[in-house]
Amino acid sequence: MPKMKTHRGAAGRFEVRKNGRVRRRRAGHNHMLEKKTRKQKRRLNTETELTRSDEKKLKRLLGVR
Repeated sequence: MPKMKTHRGAAGRFEVRKNGRVRRRRAGHNHMLEKKTRKQKRRLNTETELTRSDEKKLKRLLGVR
């Protein structure tokens, strides 16, 4: 059976941490930032963990067991 390939689009957006949780960036932080308040920008700048329900699907895309 051939090896499973990593989904390169997902690999650039997500990272699996040592504890097994998946880290992601928040949406809406790429353009049109001049209209957002400082508080909104600060909130979007932080990274967060993926929900448990999406983790299983994403780990399969990344090739993590």
